[in-house]
Amino acid sequence: MRTTTRTTAESAPKKPERTAVRARLRLPRLDGLRGRLIITVVVVALISAVTATALAYRDSRNAVLKRAQNAAVDDFHNRVEQLAPELDVPPDLRSLTRFATDVSSGLRGAPVIARYRDYTASSDSLADRTRITPELRAAVHTDNRLSLQRVEYSGEPWLVLGAPVVLDGSSAKPSGVEIFAIVSLEEEERDTADLVRSVQGGLVPVVLLAAVLALLAARTVLRPVRRLARATRRLATGELSTRVEEKGRDELAELAHTFNETAGALEHTVGELREQEALARRFVADVSHELRTPLAAMTMVSSVLEEDADQLTPDTAHAARTVSAETAKLARLVDDLIEISRFDARAVALTVHEVDMAEVVRASLAARGWTDRVEADLPPGIRARLDRRRLDVIVANLVGNALRHGAPPVTVTVRAAEDWLTVSVSDRGPGLAPEVARHVFDRFYKADNARTRSEGSGLGMAIALENARLHGGTIELAPPAPDAGAVFTLRIPLRTDSAS
Repeated sequence: MRTTTRTTAESAPKKPERTAVRARLRLPRLDGLRGRLIITVVVVALISAVTATALAYRDSRNAVLKRAQNAAVDDFHNRVEQLAPELDVPPDLRSLTRFATDVSSGLRGAPVIARYRDYTASSDSLADRTRITPELRAAVHTDNRLSLQRVEYSGEPWLVLGAPVVLDGSSAKPSGVEIFAIVSLEEEERDTADLVRSVQGGLVPVVLLAAVLALLAARTVLRPVRRLARATRRLATGELSTRVEEKGRDELAELAHTFNETAGALEHTVGELREQEALARRFVADVSHELRTPLAAMTMVSSVLEEDADQLTPDTAHAARTVSAETAKLARLVDDLIEISRFDARAVALTVHEVDMAEVVRASLAARGWTDRVEADLPPGIRARLDRRRLDVIVANLVGNALRHGAPPVTVTVRAAEDWLTVSVSDRGPGLAPEVARHVFDRFYKADNARTRSEGSGLGMAIALENARLHGGTIELAPPAPDAGAVFTLRIPLRTDSAS
């Protein structure tokens, strides 16, 4: 009997790659570089293990099934070849059944079905003939050779063999009998599943080992990063001498070296800037102090000239009055420069006393002759601990700006509520445009689009704000409102302790 083997395409086993996806979804969400590094290593290890398991399953399954298939083909071929001479041709149903039973006894009792024209006999009355596909039947009948096919039936794997029975003789004449064997592969599939389960049992130790190694690697990598972070925070707080230790020759060591170079350059640059700032402050203070003596003499001479201006010629009188006015401005500028330089040098201290707010504000207005030009809303009984002289400077600057740049009526309002003291100065002028409001407390800012050019030094509002901060408070500019001018509000704690 001549036999040839033809194997049809079989379905590839499903790879359990979804296990990796589920495992990734079950991982807790961790923030930070450490968590991302550990998750990455664990996921890579898990995917690698699952992929190796899938490949092992596929290869082992194919090997086991191939071996079982070859053994079944050899047994089937030998058994049919051995019993073919005993078959009566043409066979009847009885002899066909006996032939199928004898072939089945040599195949571990696998169901065998024999066909001859209209007769079909089976070694097992319960054998399911539907497992023999039309394709396999056509291959046996047409190709006149042994053929096989793997099928899934009720979730179990089966190997179906089919061959024509060829009588002995030189002509190898076909007998017309076709015989099929249905061999179960359940045992081989079970062996493969046991192998896969044993491999899968090793996934948990592999993942745990990967997590431990990732944690150790994260510590090794992140320790220098944490040192850099702490050094950066110290550098940000002003510790410019901060440096980090440089270890090794890897990228982290290079980063530490770059940080040290940057910190050194920053320390050098900031040192130069501080020296230049100190020199500038000292220069302004020295110049201001040096100007005081000649300015005092100039002020005295200009005052004498201004008093005698009526006895001079018109041109000389105009020149005398001009010199007197400009000298007074220069004297105010020098006083403001000295004051602002003291703030910059942090050489200013409060002299705190308990004062009556209504009395202090009235005295400030009266000293400058503004009593008749300003409406004062000063409730009696509001007392606070503060520096009276510096409060006078704040009120004078706010009211003076309102009188020069705003429109009447100018109102001063004093209130005390919730441990805060407020002094508001408002006018009915055009107010301040937003771009001007951003710079109103800047030093030497003197002009804007809405108001006339200032006659002051441009330092008044900056000095007022510094005095407010010295009391632990601030000065706020209210948002613009229709038909309302500028509203400046001084806010300081109702009780202020002496501080420097």
